Amino acid sequence: MTAQPTPRLDAIGLVVSDMAASLAFYRRLGLDIPADADSAPHVEAVLPGGLRVLWDTEETVRSFHPHWTRPSGGGRLGLAFLCGSPGEVDTVYADLVAAGYRSHLKPWDAFWGQRYAVVLDPDGGEVSLFADSA
Repeated sequence: MTAQPTPRLDAIGLVVSDMAASLAFYRRLGLDIPADADSAPHVEAVLPGGLRVLWDTEETVRSFHPHWTRPSGGGRLGLAFLCGSPGEVDTVYADLVAAGYRSHLKPWDAFWGQRYAVVLDPDGGEVSLFADSA
């Protein structure tokens, strides 16, 4: 009997309307993204556990999927960033909002035991910031 292949989550892909604006947002969250990547059609960053984040411009996606259209509605997929403390959630949230990014949910103490906040990236993607409350 042959073993079934087991796919492994290796990367999360984001389609962006403005590469430089998107990369600036994610750099503020600490992702190590090359400084010269802002005008590239495709960018990758490797996270500390080996998972990768991929960014592609809308034009890049249309080059191989000509009927692709920009999604609307949002809220189906989000990225979540673990912060070191409840205070760090508040600090990172305040930094992003002060830099002009849109708040989606102000920091609050969630009933499941975390300090939690949500900011929108430049394309409206939900980015959660959280830390254990204890």
